[in-house]
Amino acid sequence: MADLAAGSAQGAQDEPTSLRTVVAASAAGTTFEWYDFFVFGSLTQVISRTFFSGLPDTAGYIAALALFGAGFAFRPLGALVFGRIGDRTGRKGAFMLTVILMGGATVAIGLLPSYATAGLIAPALLVLMRIIQGFALGGEYGGAAIYVAEHAPKGARGRSTSWVQTSAAFGLFAALLVILATRLIVGRLFGPEAFDAWGWRIPFLFSAGLLAISIFMRLKLSESPTFAKLKAEGQESRAPFKEAFGRWSNLKLVLIALFAIMCAQGAVWYTAFFYVQTFLEKFLKVEPATINLLMAAATAISAVGYVFFGWLSDRVGRKPVMLAGMTLMLVAYFPGFHALSKFVNPALAEAQARTPVIVVADPADCSVQFDPIGKKSFTSSCDIAKSTLTNAGVGYTNQEGARGEPAVIRIGRTEVASVNATGLPAAEAKDLKARVESQIKGALAEAGYPSKADPARINVAGAMGVLFIFIIAATALYGPMAACLVELFPTRIRYTAMSLPYHVGTGWVGGFVPVTAYAIATSMGDIYAGLWFPVGFTLISVITCALFLPETRDEPLDR
Repeated sequence: MADLAAGSAQGAQDEPTSLRTVVAASAAGTTFEWYDFFVFGSLTQVISRTFFSGLPDTAGYIAALALFGAGFAFRPLGALVFGRIGDRTGRKGAFMLTVILMGGATVAIGLLPSYATAGLIAPALLVLMRIIQGFALGGEYGGAAIYVAEHAPKGARGRSTSWVQTSAAFGLFAALLVILATRLIVGRLFGPEAFDAWGWRIPFLFSAGLLAISIFMRLKLSESPTFAKLKAEGQESRAPFKEAFGRWSNLKLVLIALFAIMCAQGAVWYTAFFYVQTFLEKFLKVEPATINLLMAAATAISAVGYVFFGWLSDRVGRKPVMLAGMTLMLVAYFPGFHALSKFVNPALAEAQARTPVIVVADPADCSVQFDPIGKKSFTSSCDIAKSTLTNAGVGYTNQEGARGEPAVIRIGRTEVASVNATGLPAAEAKDLKARVESQIKGALAEAGYPSKADPARINVAGAMGVLFIFIIAATALYGPMAACLVELFPTRIRYTAMSLPYHVGTGWVGGFVPVTAYAIATSMGDIYAGLWFPVGFTLISVITCALFLPETRDEPLDR
């Protein structure tokens, strides 16, 4: 890998590349990689049914969300590997490799067999492809941001690198657009079931063309002038890991970057653009096509925000703009999601207020329905009750019941007794669960709980207003962030030192926002309870940023 990177890095001796070409090629290549990564997150529901069909609905959905997070879990490893390559042999070669790995893994997902065809081999291969995707993306962002910043003039680094930030928006927008177009075309030509059966593979296979374009564009680039100068003087780092993490002066900057910026970035961005999709689909029962349209519109608007706030940070500084963004989101989490419920599914909000639901159960009978390897059955009376309510998008209050007694669901004055199907033959357990689920759903319908959001009652303007607040917060934090991170670290270790905290924050915080928040909400019975996960990490960054993050706007890069 290092040899290939070194070969690609010979561009250091090519003619200098114009800033416009640098920004365009870097942002376009990163857009394609984000497309590859985000198309999976936007198809979580279909993927859960295709690769985790051996699990109950709630458990399968959580497993698919966890797999979405698994791709992020390996991003720090990619950051270390490609960071070392980038600091030793050059920026260009490192992120040429990343795009090849990412594109290849994405195309492969579109060719994988389903659980019904290959059993456990199918999710195992899917896990492997997600690991490769996460590993590749771990080296991509740092390389692109550093490459652009090291070409940009001092007073325009925020604006120039903000185009790299927009690549996330363009990648997500492209993923949503391709999915929506595929869903509509396949559904019209082959019927509504065709997309779930095989049409979902098309957005993954589409990545093959994007990969070819991305490689072509990046072959045109030369090495960054800052690194080329460093290498010509023989000053490049021989031991990036030791310098970045073994010296307190540098390690302190890594920790500040992680806690003052990246914890909030992971929490804010992935709540605003991904957990909100889970919330709309699983709890508010909005049609996937409607969600795609809402998120596509929000994502398109966000592209302007990145550039604006990047430009603004060149004028007033990185720290005040980012701190304002994370503080806004901290204040908006709970009011925003409550407002979203009232705007997109008012009938559900009205039913919850009018006829609250209570689950009375022995706590020992209840479990968190997370099982990525498919070994648990979740057939206790409590699990059956809670999974049915969760799948219906209904929040509930937990009340401790008598030890050993089956769970009871109280819907207003109506009570439905659940059953324990543990230990029964599979067919008998399935029939028993179906009977209880039918009784619960019938009681919910009588109490006025809708089975899905009524399109005629969706307040699109109100929903977009909430999403717009989330967008302002996310783009104010993310727009100046690349410039700030690049300016925070010295050239010799910049790729390694910057990439690790970035991908720990986005990978281990942001990547696990959907699965953790959803699991918390389903366990607690409160559809808003999962928000405490991103709230906690955002609060950490607000405090740390205010107290410890230095202003970096005027820092020279050749140090």
